[in-house]
Amino acid sequence: MKRNLVALIAVALVVAIIFWLRSTPDYVNLPPSANGPWVAFGDSLTQGHGATEGNSYPAVLGRQLGVEIMNAGRNGDTTSSALQRLDEVAQLRPRVVLLCLGGNDSLNRDPRAQLFSNLGVIIDRFHQEGSFVVLIGVRSASLRDQHGKYFRQLARQKKVLYVPDILKGLAFKPVYMSDAIHPNDAGYQRIAERVEKALKPVIPQLGSR
Repeated sequence: MKRNLVALIAVALVVAIIFWLRSTPDYVNLPPSANGPWVAFGDSLTQGHGATEGNSYPAVLGRQLGVEIMNAGRNGDTTSSALQRLDEVAQLRPRVVLLCLGGNDSLNRDPRAQLFSNLGVIIDRFHQEGSFVVLIGVRSASLRDQHGKYFRQLARQKKVLYVPDILKGLAFKPVYMSDAIHPNDAGYQRIAERVEKALKPVIPQLGSR
C-alpha cells in the first residue's frame, strides 16, 4: 500500500514538472548571463517626459521591485537613432533590458519594416551580451493600431517577454496624460504596474542588482 502511494506521488511529481516545463515560456537568456545593471532603453516614454522628478516608469518600477534601473531613455529617439548609441549601452552588459521604442518612428512615418528590423537588431545585440530583454509595445500613430501584431510576431521570433500597447487605456484620458502623447505621474505609475505584472512570473530567475 505504501509503495503504491509513493509511486503515485512520484508519478504526480514527474507530471507536474513536465507540465511546468511546457508552460514556462522559452525566453532567451532566462536566467541572464550578464551581470550589469537593469536598463530601460527607449525614447521620451522611457525618459519620463511629462512626469515630475523621480516618477518616470523606470524609477517607479525600480522602487516597486527594489531594483535600481538605469534610465537610458532619450527624448525624440527613433529606432534608427537608438542604434547609434546601442553599443554604448550594450557594453554595460545589462542584466535586464526594458526596450520601448517605435512611437517616434510612427510619428515620423518611417517605414514599418525599418522599425521592426531595427528593433530586431537591438534585441539581438543585447542578447549577445547575455541580457534578458522585455519588449514594450507602442501603438502606431493612427486611429487603428497597425503595429500590435508586428510587435507580437517579433517577440515570438526573438523569444522575449512582451508587454503590449503600453498606453492602452491611458491615451486621451487627462487623468493619466500630460499631453496627447506623454503620460503624467499617474500614467507612468500605471505603466510601471503593467511592466511589473508582466515580469512577476520570471522575477525569481532574474535576480537583482
